[in-house]
Amino acid sequence: MSLTRAPVLDTPRLTLRGPEARDIAPMIAFLLDRTRASGFGSAPNRGEAWRWFALNVGHWHIHGYGYFTLEMKETGETAGIAGIWNPEGWPEPELGWALFDGYEGRGIAHEAALRARQWAYDALGFTTLTSNIKPGNSRSIALAERLGARFERAYDNIHMGPDLLYRHPGPGGPVRACA
Repeated sequence: MSLTRAPVLDTPRLTLRGPEARDIAPMIAFLLDRTRASGFGSAPNRGEAWRWFALNVGHWHIHGYGYFTLEMKETGETAGIAGIWNPEGWPEPELGWALFDGYEGRGIAHEAALRARQWAYDALGFTTLTSNIKPGNSRSIALAERLGARFERAYDNIHMGPDLLYRHPGPGGPVRACA
């Protein structure tokens, strides 16, 4: 059962859904892996990782959007998260993504990010989104550019330190989501 009122969105291979209690363990495992979560914001301990999960649930309740859990349709496995993020101190709403171990290199983040962005434009009325990426995170930079986003500026993220802000095309821009 979802802990939020997040809609359920589909792509050919994924279900994007709200966070559920069964997602806590995989999210904690991801956040505790400093290497894997370094570009996302790793947690120093289980308590902080659990707080991040609760923050995402609260984010949905405050804003009406947040990170969706990515579930593989074929297997039901949790592959990662993607969605719209805008906690206190963020420069503006961000389209973000993170994949769990073993799910990279399959186009999953691209598929999920396109669907989440389409939802933000169509259902929430956003006219622009950014992706905030740690310098050196070449995989996320490549994905942002594949999504049509262009580098706009560097800035100091109050939670993450130096960050690069990539601007996505607006609704009807050059890249649109799959059905």
